[in-house]
Amino acid sequence: MDLAVDIRCVLHSPGRTFDLRAKFQITENLAVLYGPSGAGKSVTLQAIAGLLRPDAGSIRFREAYLFDASAGIDVPARLRDLGYVFQDYALFPHRTVYQNVAAALAPLIGHRLRPAQKERVEALLAALELTAIAGSYPHQISGGQRQRTAIARALAAEPKLLLLDEPFNALDIGLRARMRREVLQIWERFNVPILLITHDSADVAVFGHQVVRIEEGRIVESDAAADLHPRPHGTVLLHAQK
Repeated sequence: MDLAVDIRCVLHSPGRTFDLRAKFQITENLAVLYGPSGAGKSVTLQAIAGLLRPDAGSIRFREAYLFDASAGIDVPARLRDLGYVFQDYALFPHRTVYQNVAAALAPLIGHRLRPAQKERVEALLAALELTAIAGSYPHQISGGQRQRTAIARALAAEPKLLLLDEPFNALDIGLRARMRREVLQIWERFNVPILLITHDSADVAVFGHQVVRIEEGRIVESDAAADLHPRPHGTVLLHAQK
């Protein structure tokens, strides 16, 4: 994957100031940013995606800098070639499954897809078993189907990296294991690197080819590995930044 993050971001809210200082590098094509709620996972992911501007530092993906405060670089989110799946999926409620997926290629309703784009959308619907519900609206389909729709939309523009924000948190416990398998199959089938954030050690066990652990806005080394499910071969826990 070759993603290097070295950022600082200070967020203010009533009665609280949150100071994120995240520095890490990811080289595996399947990686997890892991930590408790409020640790800074979503802020970090949003900064990578270009949805939030850090106060200082840099973000490099492969050869290109997506953000570099000192050099004045801040590539707009739409130009970063990254796919982002929100925790609540953020589907358009008044668009069908087909229209939601097509929105990645033709954002405005009424814009016609080119033949190659239409073929891409239809192929993704078929691959993620959504063809039968392509004309349904988000409120008419299940949580797992909404998740697959959001992933299909993120994949439509052929991103170089897929960012997943707590992808199983909104699902019933019984559905999570199945959806973990499906996301893993998507990773294998589409060969797109995935960075997933989670507070669930069960996600770490499945997706943690490389693990970055974050607590209270800092990257730390886990001293509680025994409390986690056994990590797959190749897992790396990064040390705290000094």
